[in-house]
Amino acid sequence: MLMSVCFTARAAAESAEEVVRVTADQVIARLTAERELLNSNPGRIYDLVDELVIPHFDFTSMSKWVLGRNWREATQVQQEQFVNEFRTLLVRTYAKALLEYSNEKIIYLPVESNPDSNIVVVKTEIQQPGANKVPIDYSMHVSGGGWKVIDVAVDGISLIATYRGSFASEIRKNGIDSLINKLSERNAGLATTALQ
Repeated sequence: MLMSVCFTARAAAESAEEVVRVTADQVIARLTAERELLNSNPGRIYDLVDELVIPHFDFTSMSKWVLGRNWREATQVQQEQFVNEFRTLLVRTYAKALLEYSNEKIIYLPVESNPDSNIVVVKTEIQQPGANKVPIDYSMHVSGGGWKVIDVAVDGISLIATYRGSFASEIRKNGIDSLINKLSERNAGLATTALQ
């Protein structure tokens, strides 16, 4: 509890860019220090993601936006189940990407903000040797006293927009319970194959 309070107070004092930069630095330092351990036991990457990355994401807001009106029509139990499955999907996807990290440089560009919005965009580029830079933009807002990620766009493609269409299609065809079940099955498959 005390650590949570300290984190919230620290995060509120940091800018959105500082949250992204500090988190990235911490993750890279841990990946470097624990590379041999992660190679022998890739499942440990989930602990690292849970500890360093997950606290900086607002999964409830992400879930509301990705489901749109379907969120309002869902029961509280369905909402909670969806948030859990969506969080798991994103964690597994992010963990797999982290395991493939090999000392690429992160370049920080000027933050985009709009005085009429509470959302800022922290713009970065991943510099890969012998390849084009990959832009990764983090849309963030203040929640719980700190900056939290609510969307990630890789090379201009929004995570929320990408999932919104496929999720809405599944709900239209078979209902939200079917979507939740499919996410659960997908997550179970990712748990056994993503880190191999």
